[in-house]
Amino acid sequence: MDGATESPPTSAGPVLEVRNLTTRFRTRRGVVRAVEDVSWSVSANESIAIVGESGSGKSVSALSLLGLVPPPGEVVAGQVLLSGREVVGLSSREWSRVRGREIAMVFQDPMTSLNPVLTIGYQMAEGLRRHLRLSRADARVESLRLLDLVGIPDASRRLTSYAHELSGGQRQRVMIALALSCRPDVLIADEPTTALDVTIQDQIVRLVQDLQGEMGMAIVWITHDLALAAGMVDRVLVMYAGSIVESASVAELFARPLHPYTAGLLKAMPSLESRERSRLHTIEGRPPDLAAEIRGCPFAPRCERRVEKCDVERPALERAGDTRSVACWRSADS
Repeated sequence: MDGATESPPTSAGPVLEVRNLTTRFRTRRGVVRAVEDVSWSVSANESIAIVGESGSGKSVSALSLLGLVPPPGEVVAGQVLLSGREVVGLSSREWSRVRGREIAMVFQDPMTSLNPVLTIGYQMAEGLRRHLRLSRADARVESLRLLDLVGIPDASRRLTSYAHELSGGQRQRVMIALALSCRPDVLIADEPTTALDVTIQDQIVRLVQDLQGEMGMAIVWITHDLALAAGMVDRVLVMYAGSIVESASVAELFARPLHPYTAGLLKAMPSLESRERSRLHTIEGRPPDLAAEIRGCPFAPRCERRVEKCDVERPALERAGDTRSVACWRSADS
């Protein structure tokens, strides 16, 4: 890959820049290439989405940004620049000062992310006291304000509650309040609405967008739902088999996808405008085994436009215009 970012930065430059990030897991089955040579950036007030099937590397790439890849995984190459500062390789003590304050994450499952033996109030006050140096009394006041902000009813009572006493939607709102409590420069939201009904999904997305307008933070949404991404981001990065295969603005991507995998994802979306009753499109086959060596294009075995070159040579992510990139030998034919 040429390492170029997918959109021109603002005059202030990107607040988060990822350069050729590579993360691997050394297992008994071999080396799993979970994230392979990934580059992108995001600026203040900008929202991007990373989309793809389960196992495409979305969540592992997000954990890599925060130094949270679980063993036996590790970031083996690349850079992650947060406001120009390299964060790959920070010590645990250094990370404790960065996480929450400069970059924060809303995890996919709040039930396993919230501590079950500590009250919501204790967990919220902990970050506020550590990063913002608030007193116990001021941390409580700020915690109440944040819970009110994210729409938690009877916030004062909820401060003494435990995670299991809250509904799924309330736990997710608490996670958002925790992530936003120290006003981070970057928020990473990993499938934050997957377990919620569509009404609560819409409320949470609108809430985060409103808070972004207040705080000016950059947001990285991680999702498998292209339809959800369409209404909440500026740019979309499509991941497959640990790599970015296409990057474009939302309008460009939906109007004319260049990679056959992107086209397949869009065809699989249900449409309320269609009057014909028919089965949804499916992408035949399965994603590749990331513990096995992949010689050519990872998507080639599932691709309807495959040619001989696709089986023997992996395409690099190349620019296909001022604001988009694609990794496909046949993209020019589309």
